[in-house]
Amino acid sequence: MIVCVCNAIREKDLRDAVRCAGERPSEVYARLGRKPKCGQCLSFARDIINVKAASA
Repeated sequence: MIVCVCNAIREKDLRDAVRCAGERPSEVYARLGRKPKCGQCLSFARDIINVKAASA
C-alpha cells in the first residue's frame, strides 16, 4: 500500500526504514531520502512508527 503519494513511499519501505531511523516521521523520511510534502500521510506514518517502536 502507498503511504505517501507525494513521495511514492510504500508501507513496506516505511516499515523497513523505521528499523534504521529514529522515531519521528522526519527522521524516517530522511532515511528514505525524502521529506514530507503535503503532510496528509504523517498521521498514518506516525501510526506505523509507533507500532514498530512498541514491538521492538
